[in-house]
Amino acid sequence: MKTSQETVIKVPVLETERLILRHYQQSDLPAYYEMMADPDITRYLFSGKPMSKHDAWRSMATMAGHWMLNGYGQWALEEKSTGRFVGRAGLIQPEGWPAIEAGWVLHKSAWGKGYATEAGQAAIGYGFEVLNQERIISMIQPDNVPSIKVAERLGESLSKKITLFGIDALEYAIDREAYQKLYK
Repeated sequence: MKTSQETVIKVPVLETERLILRHYQQSDLPAYYEMMADPDITRYLFSGKPMSKHDAWRSMATMAGHWMLNGYGQWALEEKSTGRFVGRAGLIQPEGWPAIEAGWVLHKSAWGKGYATEAGQAAIGYGFEVLNQERIISMIQPDNVPSIKVAERLGESLSKKITLFGIDALEYAIDREAYQKLYK
């Protein structure tokens, strides 16, 4: 059946040294759910609570749908050496967000390997080089020290403290000029 208006967004595939940033697949759900059900991971996300399998599916569908609505989004992260799903990273701007955000969430088995920085660099590069953004932010809860360190490794610096939907956060940011000095 063909509708009067068909829109198909092809999610670009990016490759880094150790990761493939790709579209989400139904087969990602078990690992995605395991990641989103872990309270050590979800405590720094917007809801702050572990997700049920149903909510994890909805979250994954939201990440996939962001591409359709905005032409950009977060990618599923696949470890090149094993082919396994290890997290998500990319660019998002949910309704009410102050700017396009580079964000990352990694499965606990992928912590400490530098994957967040690797994927974050690819996402920020995509934001400046493909989407032609002038500024990209990362919203980080004040006690999320590992994500603050990732933001700083990516060249972001603290721009302000903000309360967003009742949650205190730190807005880290990088602008085009700073990006070009670091990565060109």
